[in-house]
Amino acid sequence: MSGTAASPSSSTRTTTGASSSTAIATRSNKTKRGTVVRTGASSNNSFFTNAIDFLTTTMSSTSSKKKRITNATVVEVDGSNAPSWKDLERIATDLKKKHDIPETIDLEAGPTSPKCLKRTFGKTDEEIRVHFYRDHAGWCPYCETVWLLLEEKRIPYTVEKINMRCYGDKPQSFLKNVPSGMLPVVVIDGVLMTESAVIQEALETKFSDVASYPAMLPPNESSEAQTLFRLERKLFSNWMQWLTGNWNDAASRATFCETLDEVDLRLSETVDSPYFLNSGFSLVDIKFAPFLERMAASLLYYKGLRIEGSKRWPHIDNWFANMSNRPTFRMIRSDYFTHVHDLPPQLGGCVENNTQEQIDAMSAINGRDGKSWQLPLPPLNESSLEPLWEKENPERDRLEAAIQLLSNYENVSRFACRGASATPSKKRVSAPLSDPFATPNEDYVEAVDVALRTVAAMLLRTDNSDIPQGCENVLGTNASQVTKKNVSLSLEYLRDRVGVPRDMRMPAARQLRSHLNFAISHL
Repeated sequence: MSGTAASPSSSTRTTTGASSSTAIATRSNKTKRGTVVRTGASSNNSFFTNAIDFLTTTMSSTSSKKKRITNATVVEVDGSNAPSWKDLERIATDLKKKHDIPETIDLEAGPTSPKCLKRTFGKTDEEIRVHFYRDHAGWCPYCETVWLLLEEKRIPYTVEKINMRCYGDKPQSFLKNVPSGMLPVVVIDGVLMTESAVIQEALETKFSDVASYPAMLPPNESSEAQTLFRLERKLFSNWMQWLTGNWNDAASRATFCETLDEVDLRLSETVDSPYFLNSGFSLVDIKFAPFLERMAASLLYYKGLRIEGSKRWPHIDNWFANMSNRPTFRMIRSDYFTHVHDLPPQLGGCVENNTQEQIDAMSAINGRDGKSWQLPLPPLNESSLEPLWEKENPERDRLEAAIQLLSNYENVSRFACRGASATPSKKRVSAPLSDPFATPNEDYVEAVDVALRTVAAMLLRTDNSDIPQGCENVLGTNASQVTKKNVSLSLEYLRDRVGVPRDMRMPAARQLRSHLNFAISHL
């Protein structure tokens, strides 16, 4: 089962019952009872995207195996020790100034953001010629290629987010125009297009004025680019065969590594650039990016092979470092935890090889190794199991997580209380814990609110301490064990559904998950 290390005695296939979902491997573009004392909670309703869409990463967590304790009267919870949301917002505002973070982010012309629904890049609305349909959660790799291309070329566009089949229904308005339901889709000058390769070509040719839109495929390197496109598909095929197969693990590993050696060699030959072409960043990098990103995560988790940061493929490491410091890719790339749980429902399953390296990696990526999601957190750098190719700034990372929590705390509290619900969803989707139809246990909303205010206060500390102070008796001294148990279940539920990049970047997600665990340990 996804998220649990299997016995070393047999191969384990991580599946999600996703037979009806579109596989990456086969298509290129799929795709109030009780009394609780509550103090000082102001009203704000702009969290992430919206409450029902909050955090849909799949994860068979330990919390899903625990008995839910419900239908009990909630013992009074004392929230007087937790700062009010209004006070927390004031602290966050001061920290934004310290870190030169603007109070309001320009989603239309500012930095790349998963929350953008319209991008003008300083142009007028009349100049928007592209409407882009992509998946809500940021799981689809083919949507990612189109997204990256639009951002790098700075083509004005609007966005409409559509569910992938593995985590929700598609609206009839979309299916009317795209009966297959495939993603990505764009409409350029009123013409609807599917297939990511077709879309990429159209964007490059229709927006070819280099004075306004930088070329992503230089004519003088077209032949080399085509060779590299074929190499990317070869690597993709080798990855799919190994990741989803349960026979001849050693041979599949050798075949994949040989092809990755070839990729590393190709990168070594571009002496004037860290990218695939000598001229610099191009459509080749855009095509490789989503898959090298997912290969690094999935093969470590399911096969125990470390790619990124292993130093075996130094030119690939250098490519990751340069890509991860591009303003576009830095805000679009996901983290290992999200990928290893979003791939099985798309592919129909991934196979663990049960080596010790694989078991250890699975435990670490899931935050179950006693270190990865526990305070004090180890440093995050290019040598980490999941490398960070920029200088870590823990205070700023904690601030990013707190800002997202503050932006829609009321809905987040209700969402988390799904973890304490004993009522099964009336309708399930193939991604196990992507349960958009789940209902929260309303008995514990106020208690969870108190706990989340404590978490936010910990995230906003500025004393550079590794361990937050003053977090004892999070719910007060009168909270019953039943209440504490259900609040713990709620925080676990929230922890395992933090999605990158949709909700925040990887370093911030790591901070939020570890601080939620710290609060759980004090309940």
